[in-house]
Amino acid sequence: MEKALAIRSPQESITRDRPLSRLRLLRDSFLRTLSEHTRRAYERDLQDLADHLGETDGVGALWRLVGCGQGEANGLVVQYKADLMERGLAPTTINRRLAAIRSAVKLVRMGGFISWELDVSGEKTKAYRDTRGPGKEGYQWMLKEISGSVREKDIRDTAILHLLYDLALRRSEVAKLNLSDVDFGAGMLTIIGKGRREPEKVQLPKETSQVLVRWMGVRGTEEGPLFRNYDRAGKVSREDGRLTPDGIYKVVLAVAQRVGIKTRPHGLRHASITEALSLTNGNLAAVRDFSRHRSYEVLQHYDDNRQSRGAEVAKLVAKAAAV
Repeated sequence: MEKALAIRSPQESITRDRPLSRLRLLRDSFLRTLSEHTRRAYERDLQDLADHLGETDGVGALWRLVGCGQGEANGLVVQYKADLMERGLAPTTINRRLAAIRSAVKLVRMGGFISWELDVSGEKTKAYRDTRGPGKEGYQWMLKEISGSVREKDIRDTAILHLLYDLALRRSEVAKLNLSDVDFGAGMLTIIGKGRREPEKVQLPKETSQVLVRWMGVRGTEEGPLFRNYDRAGKVSREDGRLTPDGIYKVVLAVAQRVGIKTRPHGLRHASITEALSLTNGNLAAVRDFSRHRSYEVLQHYDDNRQSRGAEVAKLVAKAAAV
């Protein structure tokens, strides 16, 4: 029988009729509301806390955390944050892990176990320091490296690169695609966007359709995942053979290395959005429809980096002061 944690106070403790099994059920129900990519990241972050605390898994770590009361819980998380900093992790990684813990504790509070929340803040970061990616030229180098190949894997990877750049898709969005999501007759692609549950349709450019048609000649017309895995070890695929987001990351990394550059799937999205802003003369409304960002604020970072306003001002200042 599971042992209840000691009661500290009505406001700070878990009562004896709240067993660990109910907490686990609450956690599992919450995880089912998340996308697969977000769920995996959330579980990894909580597992890291568990390793720090010497617990078996994320639920055990959470059980221990909320069972010691608000003050002690804040102290444990401050110690964990210090450990993350000592490991040299990036501020964005630290903030994501702290956010996962705060979210988990909030879920426990919503479930009626406790009545408090964590107060530990994240690290200050400067977002979107470089949103330009490898640029159009880098993308073109990658295409030239594999687009003329007759290898099945290269034909598949060419189609993947086009979707990442031509439509500025995220790797998770590409990984979710099924054959049924491609409508060549209407020239449309159905995707499930980040943070969304309802499908949306995007127009397929002619160039993108052409490489997908070529891939269909290799893949065949049977239903199922649009992109299947070629990794014999099966480390980047699922039971249905679907290429995973991690698999797409490795595809992009490998092709980039072959042409001597460094980039990742999101780098191609960055390059695509930056190019879109240049081609539309900074039309934020049009590019937001293209990139499917929720706000203009993120796009403004892209536009600022594209124009390098600060660098241009520096040139003017230096020139004016030259003797």
